[in-house]
Amino acid sequence: MIVGIDDTDSATRGMCTTYLAAVVAERISSFARVNDRLLVRLNPEVEHKTRGNAALALHVETDEAERLEDAVVEEVEDLAVFDDDKTNPGVAFLRGEPTEALADYARETVREYKTPEEARRVARENGVRVRGWKNGRGVVGATAAVGASRAFDDWTYELLVYRGRDEWGEKRRVEWDSFFDAHHATHPRTWDTVDEETGEVVAVPNTHGPVIYGLRGTFGGVWEANARVEVENAERVAVYRTNQGTDAHLADARASEIRDGGSYRVEGTVVEPPETRKGGHVFFTVKDDERLRCAAFEPTKRFRDTVRALREDDRVFVCGSVSDGTLKVEKLRVVSLNRTRRVKPTCCGRRMESAGRGQGYRCRADDCDGTAGSLVEERVERELDERWYEVPPSARRHLAKPLARHETV
Repeated sequence: MIVGIDDTDSATRGMCTTYLAAVVAERISSFARVNDRLLVRLNPEVEHKTRGNAALALHVETDEAERLEDAVVEEVEDLAVFDDDKTNPGVAFLRGEPTEALADYARETVREYKTPEEARRVARENGVRVRGWKNGRGVVGATAAVGASRAFDDWTYELLVYRGRDEWGEKRRVEWDSFFDAHHATHPRTWDTVDEETGEVVAVPNTHGPVIYGLRGTFGGVWEANARVEVENAERVAVYRTNQGTDAHLADARASEIRDGGSYRVEGTVVEPPETRKGGHVFFTVKDDERLRCAAFEPTKRFRDTVRALREDDRVFVCGSVSDGTLKVEKLRVVSLNRTRRVKPTCCGRRMESAGRGQGYRCRADDCDGTAGSLVEERVERELDERWYEVPPSARRHLAKPLARHETV
């Protein structure tokens, strides 16, 4: 049996659906066996999401299906933040394996916007029982989570350590240096634990909820890193198989095909050089079959220096989500660099001057009759190389594949 759970947490009041799933798994352990736990990140551009837009799935063996369903419902009703207007829980139950139609729905939910009505239709047609509270929006993610195991081929892991409910909202008691020790011992089998350039510990959230920290990486990597982290007041640990760090949200597209609310990989040529605007955001334009405005926003910090170093006629791949017609760059690959520029010719140690409209150029020296018919090309030293660049760990979206993974897969 597969159980899907979504939308039980709150962006302002805390809680975490991963915590609820961990509590459910412990509660049912006396009459059921949990064979797999999935943390499924959905479309990062859905406006009503909490930060990570995650749905959870538990794959369970049991002879007491009704008892299992009752336990899930009771935990949702006990732990979900119902007094938050934006929290609208949903659960889904499937006996057996997911159909290909459910897998298709799960993939689409990572890249598109889905309604509760569509989720209920897909569930009904594929043998999934769903239940929603309040406006029932959580059935979207719950139904997607049920089909996720068949939807994706690339998986990573996240190890999450939780604290008890009496600790929520309190300062987390961790040994900060131990996260750097864990990172140095396990990277690139783990990633986004710390930001070495800024000294920030990325694995520890700033929320009021139950998560003390989360470690992302390979299965062995997260367990080895966890053994090196020093923490007080930990209540429980859970490891989830997840589509985080896989670029599952990105679709290859032409500039003319992108739509608000989607996430894409687009190859194009820089046609408008980078411009830093109010707030520190950096904008530039690439052209494929159409022009596409791109931006590196202030939270991407030093990544903006990479973007500022682009020039017209550079060829790039840009990756990111789109809103208001602008692609928010989370990663880019420099395919080729424009290493020349057109300049006035040189004569007698100085740049020539214009000889008049359409008459070319002439030497500035009084005793020289040198002339030239046109501008010449000059080589330019570039700060960039032809490779991938990415935002720092603190700005990385959950689904974005870090460059560190290229060393592990």
